[in-house]
Amino acid sequence: MSNLSGKLKLPANPFWLFLPFLLLYTSVILVLQTNKMYGDEPRYFTLAQNLIHGFYSPPFPHIDFTNGPGYPLLLTPFIALHVPLICIKLLNGIFYYLSVVFLYKSLRHFVTFKIALIFSLFWACYYNAYEALPLMITEPFTIFLIAAALLCLIKVFYEAGSFKINRYIILSGFLLGFLALTKVVFGYVLLVVLISTLVLWVIYKHSLNYKKLLFVLILSFATTTPYLIYTYNLTGKIFYWATSSGNNLYWMTSLNEWEYGSWAPDPTTDWNSLYGQDGSGQFSGGQLNLKNRDNRIAGAEDSIRKYHLKDFEEINKYTGVEKDDAYKRIAFRNIRDHPGKYLQNCISNVGRILFNYPYSYSIQRPGTLVRFPLASIMIVLILFCIIPTFINWKRLPFAIRFLLLFVFVYLGGCILECSEIRMFTMIVPVLLVWISYILMRTMTFKVKISKDSNQNSG
Repeated sequence: MSNLSGKLKLPANPFWLFLPFLLLYTSVILVLQTNKMYGDEPRYFTLAQNLIHGFYSPPFPHIDFTNGPGYPLLLTPFIALHVPLICIKLLNGIFYYLSVVFLYKSLRHFVTFKIALIFSLFWACYYNAYEALPLMITEPFTIFLIAAALLCLIKVFYEAGSFKINRYIILSGFLLGFLALTKVVFGYVLLVVLISTLVLWVIYKHSLNYKKLLFVLILSFATTTPYLIYTYNLTGKIFYWATSSGNNLYWMTSLNEWEYGSWAPDPTTDWNSLYGQDGSGQFSGGQLNLKNRDNRIAGAEDSIRKYHLKDFEEINKYTGVEKDDAYKRIAFRNIRDHPGKYLQNCISNVGRILFNYPYSYSIQRPGTLVRFPLASIMIVLILFCIIPTFINWKRLPFAIRFLLLFVFVYLGGCILECSEIRMFTMIVPVLLVWISYILMRTMTFKVKISKDSNQNSG
């Protein structure tokens, strides 16, 4: 048992310590989930069914793998066994609960029990992440993978004994690789980090830490190799992760002054099939009210058709990889001819990543304000920690330096393509390890209330 403030005794085992939150997350899922599938859920369900039938993408010329296979691989046994959807969604509560436990274990390598508890509770109560819990989407599983990889990476550099270190090197490599298979943006992040690590290893050949990290990153790519070989055989392209990047980049480069770089549907499709007559679809932003997720303003379809129909008449001449290439051609042309507008969209993207605002053609609701407190706290903490970090960069633990490089490369990539607040939420645990370490070494908080003052106030 851990003694907090000399009175309140808490379980020393974090699995027991944070168990009430598993009950909270389970309740959120049971209350908010519905019997329908929304947004991206049907796509993951279909991809898992494809795996059950022995393939992932349809064959040429209709090649389509919008997402990596990480999450569909997780879903495959449940769907093959016809497990009810609610049971699959309940896994999200377990993933989030485990992320809290793993974050606490990671924090304890660097900070005191009290600080670790405070920051773990902050993450446990990080309600911006709750909206993904009742949905069969990648975010809760991705959060679990990030928290697990975070803990294993820290143990790589601070665990004693070669056997334990080697075990955590293997686990870290696998988790980072599976993270890239689940969210393909991390595949590009791993490539940038691998190149950076190789350069630094050449400079600091005697550094054991760079050698360990190099092994971790090599193993992470080894984990993704079967998938990359598969996509190469399908497309003839090396390091081809998904067919969705062109679509995201296209909307990010929108030239219409009333559009801010957020994603929108193909203007040539039937919008009622996307959103449903009852407004049950998802246009943007994600809402905890799953029964009313359509945020469109009136006339959005007409405006999008007006500004984008010509482009999509050209894009829809193609299928599969050729269609992805057509998106990219138009997007790169827009960036080349109108770099200022692309920069404006990138700035708007920062707003969406941090506050889920602004979105094109979307009704602004008071619920958006609920997101501001958590995001504002994180921004203030990040800004406070940046200067001490730069001043003391070489004195920081190697693991924290690597994690910072990983996170900021990731965020930099997110800014360049259509992104939402969930992209930021996923890496909050990593940021909390860094923030807690800096705060513990730069600030001291003392709250002291004497008995005399209590008596006088009475």
